[in-house]
Amino acid sequence: MFYDGKPQFFGVRAEAANITRGHGRYTAELFQEDFPQFFKRGSGAPLLPPAMLEEFIRQANAAITPERWGDGWRYAAGLYAAHYATLYLRTWSEGSETPAQAAATGALVGVVKSAALGDSSVSYDTDALTKATADWGDLNATQYGQLLATRARLAGMGGTYVI
Repeated sequence: MFYDGKPQFFGVRAEAANITRGHGRYTAELFQEDFPQFFKRGSGAPLLPPAMLEEFIRQANAAITPERWGDGWRYAAGLYAAHYATLYLRTWSEGSETPAQAAATGALVGVVKSAALGDSSVSYDTDALTKATADWGDLNATQYGQLLATRARLAGMGGTYVI
């Protein structure tokens, strides 16, 4: 950032551009309260490895800042964590015997396009997923991500041009 010796102007561009250095305080406990479907009934243990859950929450706290999201911050942070937890769980496996099995856990699956009963054939239409993610990355891959993208549009998260 440019600093010309005039402290009253230091950081003005960043402030005008809505660039924040804030950090959320969303926790695994809040996530469990907001999205109990990601935890085992009774024990409350997370369905994904605790280290991965903490990573998704850390990412949510960095990406979804209270200053930008206001009252919708907690819900948006939860949607962010739920989206990535869902993507992770779609690829989860207890282990693989072969490289092909491991690679299959990450296969992109779309909407069933056609199915045949004789010799069991199914084809998927991933076009809707890949077209929709052109502007929003992987957020269209889950309902949580779609909700988050919709909220982001409402929150006015777009960039700002500052001269």
